[in-house]
Amino acid sequence: MLPARIKSAAVAIAAVGLLGGCATSGNPKDPIEGFNRAMFAFNEGLDSAIIKPVAKGYDHVLPSPIKTGVTNFFSNIEDLFIGVNNLLQGKVPEAFSDLGRVVINSTVGLLGVIDFASDAGLEKHDEDFGQTFGRWGVGNGAYVVIPVFGSRTVRDTVGLVLDVAADPVANHNPRRTRDMAIVLRLVNDRANLLPADKVVEEAALDKYSYMRDAYLQRRRNLIHDGNPPREVEANADSADPATNAEVQVSEPRADAATEAAVVVARADQASPN
Repeated sequence: MLPARIKSAAVAIAAVGLLGGCATSGNPKDPIEGFNRAMFAFNEGLDSAIIKPVAKGYDHVLPSPIKTGVTNFFSNIEDLFIGVNNLLQGKVPEAFSDLGRVVINSTVGLLGVIDFASDAGLEKHDEDFGQTFGRWGVGNGAYVVIPVFGSRTVRDTVGLVLDVAADPVANHNPRRTRDMAIVLRLVNDRANLLPADKVVEEAALDKYSYMRDAYLQRRRNLIHDGNPPREVEANADSADPATNAEVQVSEPRADAATEAAVVVARADQASPN
């Protein structure tokens, strides 16, 4: 199964980067920066050469109602597993709200194409297995850029494997339908993020560092449901630099940085699995 092979190869390359003796950068939140920058450049090239041009064409050709319907359809599928993760995190009311969204949007919303649940006041959440591990107290681990899938931490890389294993789109049969759905989700997600590109290019002197800090800050905010504990100075003598990375994340520049992280975070969720 090609998508599974792509996932396995990408995660394996990341593991080589983490374990294979890459030079330590001295930055506790990004100890394998040399490897990560190389993978970031690869992903940027892939995006510039293939994904972004296709997304631009998609965005130009399709009318807004159709693009909104596609976004809603895939979002409805996500809500089921968002609910599972909320339940695993002990957030029972949120979990029932997520499952309520699935019921409403899958029926009167025509398989999720129309988002009636939001109109009914059921909030859209954003949860995954990486966040669940974080809520359980698992530390970030090192920051790592995975080929194709983009920004992750060690914790989120393990979560990615579970996310893909539970993803009904990535595991759908027949294979031809599954592959078309994966590509459509990727292109649609990338098209939705086209407006953020100009902001990122204008704001970032070093795009790699900007995206890294934005990703780490976004994940921290998600794990703490938008109310992270106050950051403190890390102890340079700490025996756990991965834990230090959790509290040393610099504050990126407002919402633009968050949107920058989403370019990576959402694209790797929609990447071939």
